[in-house]
This record gives sequence, C-alpha cells and structure tokens, in this order.
Amino acid sequence: MIGSPPTVQLRSLNVGALERLTAERPLKSGIRKHSVQGPVLCDAEGLVGDAIGNRTHHGGPDQALYLYSAADYAWWTTELGRECGPGLFGENLTLDAWWPAPRVGDRVQFGEVLLELTAPRIPCNTLATRMGDPQFVRRFARAVRPGAYVRVLQTGVLEAGMTGTVTRGKAEWPSIDALFRLWHETPRDKAGLMAAIGAPIESRMRARFLGWVADRG
Repeated sequence: MIGSPPTVQLRSLNVGALERLTAERPLKSGIRKHSVQGPVLCDAEGLVGDAIGNRTHHGGPDQALYLYSAADYAWWTTELGRECGPGLFGENLTLDAWWPAPRVGDRVQFGEVLLELTAPRIPCNTLATRMGDPQFVRRFARAVRPGAYVRVLQTGVLEAGMTGTVTRGKAEWPSIDALFRLWHETPRDKAGLMAAIGAPIESRMRARFLGWVADRG
C-alpha cells in the first residue's frame, strides 16, 4: 500500500533589504531577513520585495528561494546557546521540518506555487559576519544542516501557515546533504560528482563540479 506523500508547514516568510552588516564592511547584503505577515507574490526570481546583494554568487532562477527548517534552528539554539529562529540564516521560507533525506529534484507544492530543490546552501563569510563569529563557516560546514535552494516552477502567492505537499525526485539523484558533503570533502569523489552533474542541480554548482571532474579547480 502506498502511503500519503510527505507534507510540510510553511512557518514563516522572510524578506530583507540591502544593508551594511558592519561599519567596516562596505558591501551591502540582504541576508538579514525579517518575517512578514500576509500573502507575498513569488515569481521565478523569488519573493517580490526581497533583496539580494551579490548576484554573482546568489539568486537567479536556480537559487530563487532559500529554505531552512525550524527543527534545524532548534538544534542550533542548543548548539550556540542562543535563540535561533526564522530569517537568522537568511532563508526566505522557514519550514517546520524537513521530510526524510530531501534530495535534488524533490518538489514542494504550496497552493499554486511549485518549488524544486536544486542545491544545499554553501556557507560564506557573509553568514559568518551575520552571526558575529569568524569561525561560523566551519561550524556550519561541520553541522551538515545546510538547508536548500529551490527553483520556482510555478509562480503564485505564498503565506505563512500554508501546507506543502512533497513529491520525491528520482531515487538516484543525490540528497541535499550528500551534495553538501561533496562540496566540502577532499579528495574529490569523482563518481559522486558525475552522479550529481546528471541531476537537476543548481547551475553554478554544476559548473564547479564539472571543473573538479576535469581537475581544473
């Protein structure tokens, strides 16, 4: 007997404006997200009204939205000894929890909006600055709780409290956590990289993996 598909709850919608994170940092970032009430339009580039500072490395159709979970924030609250909650890591959508082993190609339907997982979040110095911890990139990498980027396959309106229905991608496509480990581990697992390249992963990650397979970087 086939069970019901997994479901998730959208706990919070989060948007941010471009702002300097510190007086010493001239570049502006949109990583400081704040929960918003009411419906928000979601188009192919993400939530309307949300700001992205560095479009070379962030944003675009394959990174239209960043998703994180309240369950992972509960873990971080214990780990860091401080309250961690929606928007802290710069995610647009805070879910209640992840379904088991989310993978690239998994899709989530919130009303008319259809999202597809494309890649894990790779930590950078902007996140470390946001957290006020120069070592946070390493801590985030060790934790293997990256959250996931998605592309928007069907646009529409999102609102906190919505329930999403999950459709799993192909079983041979890598999990989000497996991709995260592939990015960080050395020596490079070329078989794993090739398997990832064959999945619908985010375009910048695919380019990097292709370079590693060819020993160009």
